Order: sequence, then C-alpha cells, then structure tokens
Amino acid sequence: MDRTHVIVGGGLAGATAALTLRAQGLDGRVIVVCGERRPPYSRPPLSKSVVRGEIAPERTELRPRQVWDDKQIELELGRTAVALSPAAHELTLEDGERLRYDKLLLATGGTAGVLAGTEGIPGVHTLRTIEDAVTIRGLLGPERSLAIVGAGFIGAELAASAVMAGTRVTLFEVAPAPLSRVLPPVLGRRFTQLHRERTVDVRVGSGVRMITPGPGGLRLDDSRGGVVTVDAVVVAIGMVPDVALAAGAGLATGNGVIVDEFCQSSAPDIYAAGDIACHPNRFLGRRVRIEHWQNAQHQGAAAARSMLGSREPFTEVPWVWSDQYDVNLQITGIPEPGDEVIVRGDLESLHATAYLLRDGRLAAAAGLNRAEDVRVARRLIAAGVSPPRETLADPDLDLAAIAPAA
Repeated sequence: MDRTHVIVGGGLAGATAALTLRAQGLDGRVIVVCGERRPPYSRPPLSKSVVRGEIAPERTELRPRQVWDDKQIELELGRTAVALSPAAHELTLEDGERLRYDKLLLATGGTAGVLAGTEGIPGVHTLRTIEDAVTIRGLLGPERSLAIVGAGFIGAELAASAVMAGTRVTLFEVAPAPLSRVLPPVLGRRFTQLHRERTVDVRVGSGVRMITPGPGGLRLDDSRGGVVTVDAVVVAIGMVPDVALAAGAGLATGNGVIVDEFCQSSAPDIYAAGDIACHPNRFLGRRVRIEHWQNAQHQGAAAARSMLGSREPFTEVPWVWSDQYDVNLQITGIPEPGDEVIVRGDLESLHATAYLLRDGRLAAAAGLNRAEDVRVARRLIAAGVSPPRETLADPDLDLAAIAPAA
C-alpha cells in the first residue's frame, strides 16, 4: 500500500529527510511543503560567499532541480502550512487544501530575531534567506557604512564579509566578546582583537537602545551612551524557532519541539528535526536544540529512518564551523561558562585549540585553523576519553594516537 510522507519545511533537515526516504526505498508519496519559493538551499554561504558576491544564489541549491523530479519528491514551494491535526492525520495549507499523511516531519526551522522597536524602519535588515543576502550585498562596498547588532556566528561572519568588501563596520554585542555563547573567554577575546585588527569598530558589553532614521542615515544609540550613524543596519541577534504549527496541534514544546531519541514528537506519527527539535543527547547528558548545519543534515536523515521504522537512536557530538577572514573556527561539543580551559598552540598567531573540561572530563573543544585537533577531540568526547591536562596542552603529543578510529 502506498503511504504518504509529508515534510513541513524545505531547509537542510527537511530536504535531507526527503532524499533519505527515497534512498531507503520508500515507494509512496514524498511531499515537501516549503514557504519559500526556492528549492532547498544551504544557508551557511549566505553570510559569506553570497553576501560578498562571490557565488550566485543558485549555487547554494542543495541539489540540481532535476533531482527532485527524478526522485519523485513533490516540492510544494511558496506554500505555508497553517494547521495540523494529529488525530485526523491532516495538514492544512493556507489556501485551504488538506494533505492526508501517514507520517509527518516538522522541519520548520525559524525566523531571524527582530530588535524590538525597529520593525518597519527602512534600512534595518535581518539575514536569514537568499533574498536577505542579496539585499545586504547591495549595501556593501567602499564609502558605505554598516552597523551589525549581535556578534554570534551570523553577525561576526557578516562583519568579516562586509569589511572584506571595503565597508566601514560597527559591531555591537551585549556580551563581553563576540561568539560568547559558543567560545570560552580566552578565544572570545582573541576574536575581538581579530575584528579590531581588520578595522571593525567592535563595541562589546554594549546593546543598542534606539535606532532613529534621519537625513544622514540611521543613528544608533547604545546602552553605554555611544552614538554612531550608518547607512544601514543588520540585526543578527539569533533565530526564533518556528513551533507555532506544533504548539497549535498540541504537541509538547519547550525550547523547540520536544522529541525522543528517535526524533518522534509527543504525537503518534509526527517527528521533528533540525533547528526546532529539542532532543536528548547522551554525550551532553541533557536535552539540546542545536542550530548547526551538521545537526540539521544528520538529524533529518535519522528522522527519515525513524519514520520508516528504524529504532536507531539519534545521538552525536555536535560540531560546527565558521569562516571569518582567513580564520577557520571549528567547535565540537557545547562549551559552557564554567568549563576549565586548556590551550594548545599559539592564540596570537591564530593557530590554537582550546580544550574544555567539565568535572575533569573532556566536554568540548574549539580550534582556530586546527581542524584536525577538533576532529580528534570529537572522537575523544564520543568515546568518553579524557586525556590528562598536560597531554592536552602539549603540542608535541599526538592525541590521535589515543583516539578511537572514526
């Protein structure tokens, strides 16, 4: 009997799930409902190569368009789901059409956070979609100025891209350093220095109180009494997970959609993956909702397998990367403020790794231009191996020799 699998969301998690269903031999219908009018694409290049104009937006597409047709994956683009009935196994679209499903995956991602009081102000932007990136690309260049509010991954990457395009950049961050949610303070301070060395006016410990349009541009008043006037502003204060459909259907939510180790929600036959899924992670010892490319891809595939009856738990050590200027940052695990930090290498030359211990156990690592160190650390964390502090700190000792094979 043909079965219908519906996926709500056309981002990386949803697209990977659709492809996995076919790869696993599903013969029934696979329908992807996506509010955007573009086929599934990758978001990491948006703040880097796309906004710098180095690649065309079409090159971010996850697969050539013919692939979706060849695999008989029905892309319902530019269509929004407005209601979900777990009891009736029905999804209602905004035009009133109802899709009957046997299994359904929520991969709705989220929307860019908005700075209160700035809604509708001309010249104030966010960066979440290809259209956003193309718009911002037109704001960059010599003799142009840009303020970025928020120095997480998007804000810090965009600052680097804008400077590389010749733009004068002011970067605001309420925390003591850029990337403070994902880096130990010693690396955060090095990133502050890095951006300042590249001419970014980094204002840490400083939030934006008010944005006021005027004849000279947009005036930003910060929480420390500072003022700057710029041509445009990008608000990069994080993502808001889109759980409205799940909450309206009565699914358990809380920092996303609550799922079990098989990506299943509190309702039968409904699963969730990607940026909205709050899942138990045995390596971290708690529930987490992870907004990383690698997590979306792997969890989307795992959810698809679970929809087909697999009972293999999804659990892995998180990993994420960021490219800023000529620095490749990679992080594995989830750093926490109380972690003990062991540094290997030379921070000043931007070739170093910070290993983070929690209760004496290796829990996370962050590397600057040290990809191999992070790959090895990820294996060590997964295996529960915690090398002695002196071993972690000694650049002459090969940690790969004590790490289990990948």
